[in-house]
Amino acid sequence: MNLLMVIFGLIGILALVGTVQAFKERNALSIAFNLIAFLVFGGFTVATIVFQGYPPAL
Repeated sequence: MNLLMVIFGLIGILALVGTVQAFKERNALSIAFNLIAFLVFGGFTVATIVFQGYPPAL
């Protein structure tokens, strides 16, 4: 779960970067998909850190 959390965290960060770029290009569909991806993957990462800790307790 530890490596998966790191990967999901990186996807969340890249979705945030994509959202900023989409705002610059004024692309509404891209903004929507990037925000949804950021909320899903970022929320999962934060929830995993809060409830299991980092590194996760064995």
